[in-house]
Amino acid sequence: MKYIKLGRSDLNVSRICMGCMGFGNAKTGQHSWTVDEAKTREIIKHGLELGINFYDTAIVYQNGTSEQFVGKALKEFAKRDDYVIATKFTPRTQQEIDNNISGQKHIENYLNESLSNLGLDYVDLYIYHMWDYHTPMEEIMEGLHNAVKSGKARYIGISNCFAWQLAKANYFARANGLTEFISVQGHYNLIAREEEREMLPFCRSENIATTPYSALASGRLCRPKGFTSKRFEEDSYARFKYDATAETDEKIISRVEELAKNKNVTMTEISLAWLLTKVTSPVVGATKTSQVDGMAKAVDVVLSESEINYLEELYIPHALVGVMAQNGKQKAGNVV
Repeated sequence: MKYIKLGRSDLNVSRICMGCMGFGNAKTGQHSWTVDEAKTREIIKHGLELGINFYDTAIVYQNGTSEQFVGKALKEFAKRDDYVIATKFTPRTQQEIDNNISGQKHIENYLNESLSNLGLDYVDLYIYHMWDYHTPMEEIMEGLHNAVKSGKARYIGISNCFAWQLAKANYFARANGLTEFISVQGHYNLIAREEEREMLPFCRSENIATTPYSALASGRLCRPKGFTSKRFEEDSYARFKYDATAETDEKIISRVEELAKNKNVTMTEISLAWLLTKVTSPVVGATKTSQVDGMAKAVDVVLSESEINYLEELYIPHALVGVMAQNGKQKAGNVV
């Protein structure tokens, strides 16, 4: 495994971040395809053995059971200083707004609950999961600064935002002596490259780490056309994100398959090797230990400039999908 500094922080993270959305009680959460605690332990243990020290979860993943499973596994198999854990909080609920729960108090409450789920005193990276149009940005930044001052979070990150939102928040923090975001987690892979327009150039200029999710497009970039799985069949949200562009995307996926055969590696390794030429540490999920092997091996795959160009040249602009599509339809204080 290779390691890299996470932006301007002092955190040394593996070039692959294990995404933990696939861990948690399938009976209580939003996904039916997640794995139980025993399987979570097995996958995390294998990841640690392969040198993966960076783990990403969220309080909303399977109603907190992802955090619970991940926290227990890491505590069992690793010393606290040997891994980096990130978790996320979502916007204020309507009930919180009605009860006048401020943005600062919302963050405090959610972080305390996440720490309880994880069984930890602090998290290394606390991530603003998506832009909250019903809460002043200033309240969010002050709440996150308080989290860092309290010692319950070492650094802060943001997810599912536009470059202008990240810039606005960080410049406000800088002008007012508050903690700045050191990382951004957006939707980015070989068949969803809209982050290249503004976000990636901005992050390079500011030394902000990029840790994209959906690195394998919910499995589309690691299996030949026609492959199916429980997640493919049951994850309607993933289908919503990719089905509209399937015809164009399949041409790129075919090139991934072709290049994998030529280099005698897996499609996972090719897709992630390409992504590793662009970002700090992609977030890659796993529900099997064999999938962890592919993540780790990708770090050592080298693509030539011509191979990178071959993978990229068929891409055409895509509409924003998923959380970012929802973000693009909103404006401060209103949903339109």
